[in-house]
Formats: sequence, structure tokens, C-alpha cells
Amino acid sequence: MQHSSPLRLGVNIDHVATIRNARGGDHPDPVRAAEVVARAGGDGITVHLREDRRHIRDEDLARVQAATGLPLNLEMAATDEMLEIALRHRPHAACIVPERREERTTEGGLDAAGQHNRLAPIVSRLREAGVRVSLFIAPEPRQIEAAIALGAPVVEFHTGEYAHASGSAVAVELKRIADMAALATKNGIEPHAGHGLTYENVQPIAAIPQLAELNIGHYLIGEAIFCGLEESVRKMRDLMDAVR
Repeated sequence: MQHSSPLRLGVNIDHVATIRNARGGDHPDPVRAAEVVARAGGDGITVHLREDRRHIRDEDLARVQAATGLPLNLEMAATDEMLEIALRHRPHAACIVPERREERTTEGGLDAAGQHNRLAPIVSRLREAGVRVSLFIAPEPRQIEAAIALGAPVVEFHTGEYAHASGSAVAVELKRIADMAALATKNGIEPHAGHGLTYENVQPIAAIPQLAELNIGHYLIGEAIFCGLEESVRKMRDLMDAVR
């Protein structure tokens, strides 16, 4: 089934930096990864500057921004330090994510509903600076209501539950994401999705007509070990395009 609206692919290059940091040197360079993503048909670059700097480092941001014409999406925790960095670099977009130091990857969505007072000044300062704010949330009505109240123009649905589901639970999770994508769109919010997406599970998500963007990282970097980054991004791009 062909949908008229194109679906953007944002590629998270954090784990190129993770491999670099394992040795503490300069190789492999995430800037080179950004250049490959641009060549392979990616629509944006996503990086997550974590509190502990475990992968992307501060000096990477300007270098990645300058390397390609692709928009940079900065994933960030709702902290004063990250707000200051985002305001200094002014990426195209900032996606506010929950962050706990001990987690290996972002576990679950941001509780936008429960953290309204903490998030409100951060969202408004970013928006005043011309940064497109996104909230990384679970596909739940109350979180969309919170995004509306905060004035966030974009939400990104955490697709981890879908990615880890099996049997009849897959259809349940898929419907939840589709319903919330429709609800977000109805309220003037652009819905994105990401987390745990692979060649095997991406197409049912990509076929949801309201979704405007998928952000995929760990899987593509992992596949790149076997087939090269350009090929891994192209294959994902082709799978997404096939259902749109």
C-alpha cells in the first residue's frame, strides 16, 4: 500500500562513538558516519549527548553539524546543563528523553505528564531559540495530552514494547502506536517513532500513515559491521519506502 507522505529516516550515530571511546582515540569518527548516512539516503542525524558522555562528546556536536547538510536531532535529558548546550549549538531539533545513569539504553518513554513543571521552561526556551522540540514518550493518551499542554510540536513514540512483543501482543502494540499517531496528528503534533526497530519489524510501523519520521541507530550500526554502514542504511531506507 502506497501512502503519499514520505517517511523520513533519522540515523542515530551514537554507537560509532561508543566504539571510538572503547579505545579513547579518534577512530571510528562519528563525523564520517554522518557523511555516509547523508550519502546513503538518510534524512537526518540523531545523537544523544549523555550526562556521562559515554558515546557522543561535546566537541562532536559542532563537527557533526558542519559535516553534512542534514538536520541534527539532539537527544537530551531535561537538565540545565543539556539545555545550555542545546541553546549554544541550536540543532534543528531537540528530543527530550528520560535518562538514568545506570541504564544501557533509554528505557521507556519520558513521563511528560508527571514532569510538566520541570519540562515547561525547557520546552519554551528551546522553542524561543528556534529549536524544534520533540518529547520521547510512550504511546499513551495522557502523554500526548501533556505534549499538547507543553506546546511540543513533535512527539517520538517509544517502540520498545512493540519491538519486544511476541504472538498476539505484536498486533496490540502496533494498534496502540497507530491510534496514538492518529491522535497526535489530530491535535497538530507531528508523530515520530523509534527504539528497537530492525529490518524484520520496521515495515508495520513504517506503514502507519501519520508517522513522519523513524529514528534508528543501534541496529543499523550493528548491521554495518557485517555489510557496511552505507548498505545498512540503504536497506532500511528501501524497506521503509516499500510500504509508503
